[in-house]
Amino acid sequence: MIKKVLIANRGEIALRIMKTLRKMGIRSVAVFSDVDRSAPFVLYADEAVCIGPAPSSQSYLDEDKIIATALDRACDAIHPGYGFLSENANFAARVIKQGLIFIGPNPKAIEQMGSKLQAKEAAKKAGAPLVPGTDTPISNKAEAKRIAAEIGYPILLKAAAGGGGKGMRIVESEAVFDEQLERAASEALSSFGDDAVFIERYISSPRHIEIQILADEHGQVIHLNERECSIQRRHQKVIEEAPSSALNSDLREAMGTTAVRIAKACQYTNAGTVEFLIDNEGNYYFLEMNTRLQVEHPVTEWTTGIDLVEEQIHIASGHPLRYQQSDIQIKGHAIELRVYAEDPLNGFLPSTGILSHYRPPKGHGIRVDDGFREGMEVPIYYDPMLAKLITYGKTRSEAIDTMRKAIASYDIRGVATTLDFAAFVMRHPAFVEGRYDTHFVDKYFNQVENKDNKMHKAIIAARVWETLGKEILLRSSFSDIWESARKNQIQ
Repeated sequence: MIKKVLIANRGEIALRIMKTLRKMGIRSVAVFSDVDRSAPFVLYADEAVCIGPAPSSQSYLDEDKIIATALDRACDAIHPGYGFLSENANFAARVIKQGLIFIGPNPKAIEQMGSKLQAKEAAKKAGAPLVPGTDTPISNKAEAKRIAAEIGYPILLKAAAGGGGKGMRIVESEAVFDEQLERAASEALSSFGDDAVFIERYISSPRHIEIQILADEHGQVIHLNERECSIQRRHQKVIEEAPSSALNSDLREAMGTTAVRIAKACQYTNAGTVEFLIDNEGNYYFLEMNTRLQVEHPVTEWTTGIDLVEEQIHIASGHPLRYQQSDIQIKGHAIELRVYAEDPLNGFLPSTGILSHYRPPKGHGIRVDDGFREGMEVPIYYDPMLAKLITYGKTRSEAIDTMRKAIASYDIRGVATTLDFAAFVMRHPAFVEGRYDTHFVDKYFNQVENKDNKMHKAIIAARVWETLGKEILLRSSFSDIWESARKNQIQ
């Protein structure tokens, strides 16, 4: 029985895990770096231990210190959250070797699905549709060019050992193949320590859909439907929702069944996510598997009524699944916004500083998972996500409307954030009508002409709309809107 868990993570996810642990009557142990000493997750934990200075290599990635702390504090298990060591098969194996429970999949599955090529092989065995491409890394440039020509340009070069858009290059023609291959391999090497790159057909207007799965140690696997993750910047997700407007019941069932088969093919346990691309003809293709809890898991929790962290702990304790596939139903609609300390008007570059004002929204249908409080500094050492803002409605329209209101009432000052970008998205017809793909940012946000601050004015207009009502927009010129924004301190 698990009685005490060390959370090998920080910020909002550490705090979110601790809340479920407290609900279950399980004690929590936080590990933290010097810069996080006063962070909410540290103050909330039953016990907290400083394990090093701010750089993650000396704290949150220090396997020796984390395991030693877990043993010293008599923990039964370690929960890795997401990021950091969550998909490190060696760390998971070391945790288990020390007699601790790793709240996540088994090391073999982490290793297998962490390699894109091994993952594709497992998916292939499970009968999953694959994007046409190579099954092995490029070793012969001439042969690679022949394959690329056979597949047909444009093609995609992808790092075999990682994700997050790193080591990924679109190749429009053979003329730029050598240059893009060199860049992809170099970025893969610097990001993952492995320069292996493979080829896939480039799907020009895809939807990015992922299926949440749960698997116990007794061979049972179920799926908890899908999440839509197509609103991205730099190949990384910004807004997610469940369910997806791109799926009907037949396609949902087919993709869910495929995800379950893939999980069984690699003898998967615990929570995981199988990711797919859908082309504009409704064909779906296996993309990868994430062997951990996902950032966007709250939208699944809200539309199924299932606490995924609680299920992770239940499964890690050796118990069978508490749900059958027939128990899983879609209840309403949920949308998640990742609130980053980034400047959307400057290429989404990170923005650091002191949170002079930090007042999250409250109300029916609003959930905020955050790791910051007013007066805290946003550090340069970690991912710039401040919070996750999640809204729920009986319908998609209701969830969008609640999100618009929540964005307008979220008061963050001191750093630039993605809130204004999100207000832009929530008002854009392509999103509202559910007819968008992974190129939304490039199509509708980046391509808007920035001369005379047109984009800035468009975003400010969205904020004025939320704060002062639509009537002022219908009656006013941009100069009037700008003046109203200034008077009401809308920035």
